[in-house]
Amino acid sequence: MKCLLQRVTQASVTVAGEVVGEIDRGLLVLVGVEPEDTEQTVTRMAERLLRYRVFADAEGKMNFNVAQAGGAILLVSQFTLAADTASGNRPGFSTAAPPEQASELCDALAEALRRGDVRVETGRFGADMQVALVNDGPVTFLLEV
Repeated sequence: MKCLLQRVTQASVTVAGEVVGEIDRGLLVLVGVEPEDTEQTVTRMAERLLRYRVFADAEGKMNFNVAQAGGAILLVSQFTLAADTASGNRPGFSTAAPPEQASELCDALAEALRRGDVRVETGRFGADMQVALVNDGPVTFLLEV
């Protein structure tokens, strides 16, 4: 599982002209699910996302996690994160999990994050989504478990 997290001052996901998920300060997390991912992967990733310190303390150091910063998480499935880009001029997607597995694990990740005392919004799995964000910093990290 790969998660690209971006610290944001605001982010939203729109599907067919309807906003389906929206946050102010927090993390936009794009999720790529791989075939070997399991419920254990979800648990480890949720723990990392909830504990990852990317928000500044009074001294400007990244010492606060999303909950400590009073933020929320916008979780968006993005199978292209799991693409094989090692060679050629076009990505391959055999390294991405099948849609049924990916959908189930993305839902499980959202639920695991919600148990972490933080508001979680989501995109719509498999939909053509437009994601808008204001990256704060910019701060962007790729987490893998």
